Amino acid sequence: MNQYLLDTVWLIPVYALIGGLLAIPWSPGIIRKTGPRPAGYVNVVMTLFSFFHAVLAFPATWNHPAKEVFIPWLSTAGLNLTISLEISAVSVGALIIITGLNLLAQIYAIGYMEMDWGWGRFFSLLGLFEAGLCALVLCNNLFFTYVILEILTLGTYLLVGLWFSQPLVITGARDAFLTKRVGDLFLLMGVLGLWTLSGTWNYTELAAWAATANVDPTIITLVCLGLIAGPMGKCAQFPLHLWLDEAMEGPVPSTILRSSVVVASGAWVLIKLQPVFSLSPVASSAIVAIGAVTAIGGALIAIAQIDIKRCLSYSVSVYMGLIFIAVGTQQNEAALLLILTHALAAALLVMSTGGIVWNSVTQDVTQLGGLWSRRPISGLAYIVGTLGLIGFPPLGSFWALFKLADGLWETHPTLVGIVIFVNALTTFSLTREFALIFGGKPKQMSERSPEAIWLMVLPMMILSGFVLHLPLVLQSLSLLPDWATLNKDVALLLIWSSIFGCSISSIIYLGNIPKPIRLPWQGLQNLFAYDFYTPQIYKVTIIFGVAQLSKFADMLDRFVVDGIVNFVGLSSLLSGEGLKYSNNGQTQSYALTVLLGVGFLGAWVTWPFWGIQLIDLLF
Repeated sequence: MNQYLLDTVWLIPVYALIGGLLAIPWSPGIIRKTGPRPAGYVNVVMTLFSFFHAVLAFPATWNHPAKEVFIPWLSTAGLNLTISLEISAVSVGALIIITGLNLLAQIYAIGYMEMDWGWGRFFSLLGLFEAGLCALVLCNNLFFTYVILEILTLGTYLLVGLWFSQPLVITGARDAFLTKRVGDLFLLMGVLGLWTLSGTWNYTELAAWAATANVDPTIITLVCLGLIAGPMGKCAQFPLHLWLDEAMEGPVPSTILRSSVVVASGAWVLIKLQPVFSLSPVASSAIVAIGAVTAIGGALIAIAQIDIKRCLSYSVSVYMGLIFIAVGTQQNEAALLLILTHALAAALLVMSTGGIVWNSVTQDVTQLGGLWSRRPISGLAYIVGTLGLIGFPPLGSFWALFKLADGLWETHPTLVGIVIFVNALTTFSLTREFALIFGGKPKQMSERSPEAIWLMVLPMMILSGFVLHLPLVLQSLSLLPDWATLNKDVALLLIWSSIFGCSISSIIYLGNIPKPIRLPWQGLQNLFAYDFYTPQIYKVTIIFGVAQLSKFADMLDRFVVDGIVNFVGLSSLLSGEGLKYSNNGQTQSYALTVLLGVGFLGAWVTWPFWGIQLIDLLF
């Protein structure tokens, strides 16, 4: 039975796609008598099928070699495009995470969007998202991976813009789409450039080619930089990180997936292409530099935010930056473990804060407070999510961060320091948000803020249990290090950085220190609060340049292109008018004019021949 399910694991994306397609009739209102709610129920059932299919197929993959499935698609003019699927323990495990989180997100959405009018469209797009993500982790071909990433980018735009009657939502959807398109454009250049070098897009064949490849260092560096640009946009890395913050304008249930597994799609591609990146030391160094800058910058920005969603969105960029560091230093196992632990903890944090957004008047954390007594389940879920995201033993992220830091301990001590520093800042930021939301006494905006309904609480409870039991799952799969050989120095540094960040934040935000907290230098405060002025830099550079280029193109079109066309038209008109007044009505004059014209044309056409004859006669 398990083997049969493994052989048909490619059906998992199809389940989600069928669910999304079945929800479409409720979107434009073709089906009205039942209301839009069946669209959600259909998707929940199909996602449940996907989840159980992946769970039952997983035992057949563990400790077994990966298997490839080839589906011919197009073969023409020497170009052979075959859909290649890789079925392995890692890919099937990723399917379990995607379908499981989407199942919980859809149950959460049934409660969150109870009175919303866009059920059919929302759940249809969730089905598209699940199908795209499942196809991505199974796909073993770079070209089709690019196609799937483009579909996910479109899905992000449509989901963020679900409430299209709100101007901020439209702006957020547009900015998210355009920002990711920048990275996608360079990614396409890298995809095409890699084909000319290797002659294949199959990841397995690319790894074999990279092991013995002898290519020009400059060319492979340029190709690798193009390939990096795509994951930069998907993982919200600096300077393409603003889209994730803008995308928070969409519904919270879609944010659960976006902040956990959608952002990790770029990291997945990065890991698959790691053998290619190893050909270029410059590209590997660029990956590490991008990850380090994003991790440190995002952690510093997060501690100065007051919007409940923005506080978490920058934490997502931080952990994606750590994954970049892991890939750049060839720590692929640590990168995969970071993706797993971050996805679960980040989804739980979004669920916890999403309930507050759902029935609170404001999203400003400085105006909330005292919700611990009113929303104890959300508070406990937030604590579990925070502990699961930082270096707190024995929960999941401690082992992921430990594996990364331990792998860098001997060769890259500076990067170990960055990991420890980022962990302390993230702990400080998450503790600060908890203290401002759940700590202290109730304020005017939070006096009437009851716990969310059971449809939103149930997914939080289930995911909290899984985050708490994740170490047992990892231990059963032999993915945790042996205690006897544990690097005690790295473990203690991680633990103390978490304690330090939590303690300092608790003293500041739960103590009697006057609020709001200000840094000694207002300029530094504004630097963090306004995202290092990245939006302003965009306005005076890229946006200004594009605007001036557009104005120049408009002037060129109006005064040059249109001018030439208008000149030709005016000349024809004037010539016609002049010819009209030169006619005398005599047939012999017309015949003479035609004869002269034909003669002139014949002389002009045969002039080379007559010129040669004339030269021969003269000389």
